[in-house]
Amino acid sequence: MDIDPILKALAAALHGEGPAVEIVTDADGEPSAVPVETGVEDAALVVRTSGSTGVPKATVLTIDALAASSVATAMALRGEGQWLLALPLQYVAGAQVLVRSLYAGTRPWVMDQSNGFTPEAFTAAAEELTDKIRFTSLVPTQLQRLLDFPSPETLAVLRRFNAILLGGAPASPELLATAHAEGLNVVTTYGSAETCGGCVYDGEPLDGVEIRLGEGELEGRVLLGGATVAAGYLDGGPEAFFEDDDTRWYVTGDLGELSPDGKLTVLGRADDVIITGGVKASAAYIQSKLEELDGVNAAFVAGVPSREWGQAVAAYIAVDDPSREGISDFTARRQAALGALAPKTVLADKELLMLPNGKPDRLAMIELLSNLHQGQ
Repeated sequence: MDIDPILKALAAALHGEGPAVEIVTDADGEPSAVPVETGVEDAALVVRTSGSTGVPKATVLTIDALAASSVATAMALRGEGQWLLALPLQYVAGAQVLVRSLYAGTRPWVMDQSNGFTPEAFTAAAEELTDKIRFTSLVPTQLQRLLDFPSPETLAVLRRFNAILLGGAPASPELLATAHAEGLNVVTTYGSAETCGGCVYDGEPLDGVEIRLGEGELEGRVLLGGATVAAGYLDGGPEAFFEDDDTRWYVTGDLGELSPDGKLTVLGRADDVIITGGVKASAAYIQSKLEELDGVNAAFVAGVPSREWGQAVAAYIAVDDPSREGISDFTARRQAALGALAPKTVLADKELLMLPNGKPDRLAMIELLSNLHQGQ
C-alpha cells in the first residue's frame, strides 16, 4: 500500500494549505485521499462513523481538533514515536495513525493486509519499525489473535511497543489480564469519530477533554467535551453536539458512571435496555454473564421483535464448538446462569460478525437473530 499520496494530501490539509480530505477505499480495498468541500472553516479531515448502529455519518474534524488530540495523546503516552498501521484508514483510528505520525515527524509503517489481519503479517511489519519509541492501535479481536498465536517472535514485537492502544469495542477482563501478564503495555481507549477517536485512556480523560453524565432526557448518558470534539456532520444529521460555557460537547450513545475521582466506566449503550414481558433487562449484563461461561469467547446480545414478549432476548455467540452438541450444552448452562433472562434465540459461530474497523456488526447480527426468532 502506497500511503505517500495520502500523507501528502493530509499534511497539506493539516497545515491549511489544501482542502479537507476523506480517505476512501476502492473496490480492491486500495485507499486514497479525496478532497471534500465541507463549508467548515479550517476543516482538515472527514471520517465516517462505523455504521454499527445505523447509517454511517460523515464527521468533520478541524485542524485545531486534530492538533489537540495529537498533543494530548503524546502527553498521555509520554512521547512521540513511530506508529504501525494495522487498522483501516477510512475510519478514525486508522486515520489518526497518519495524523499523529505527521505531527511527530515520523514515518508510519503499514502492515500487509492483503490476506486480512494475520499475526504473521503483523509480526513482520512490527519487525520493520526503526524508532526506539513505538506505538500501534488495535481492536480486541486483533489483540486476541496475536496472543493466541504460538510464536515467541510475535510476543517479542508486542512487548517492544511503548503502548498498544486498544479500542473500537469493549475488551474483556480476561484479555486485558492476559496481555498484562505477558508484559504488554495495553491502554484501553474510549471515544469515537466525533471526538477525533479515543479521548479517554484507561477511564481517564486526556488533557483538555471533559467528561460528564447527562441529566433529564439524557440521564446517565456519557457526554464528552473539549477541544477534540468535531465541528459536526457533513450532512447535518441528528443533533449530537451542543455548546455550554464555551465548551463544545458531544452526546454519546453510551451510559456510564463516574467514580469520585472522575474515572469513567462505560456501562453499555443507552439503547441496549431490552423490555421483555414487562421486565427491563440489560443487554450488557446478559452479555457479560454469557462470556463468563466456558467455551464462550465473545457474545452479542440484543432485543428482537416478539409477538409474545414484545421483545425477546437474543444472542449471537462466538464459541469453540458451534456444533449442535456444543449448543445443546450451552443452552443448559445459559439457563442456569441467567434464569428468566436467558436468551430465547441463539446463533453460534466461531466468531462474531465484525465490521472492517473491528467493531461488532450489530445491525447484521440483529437482522439474523430477528429472522431466526421469527422462524422459530
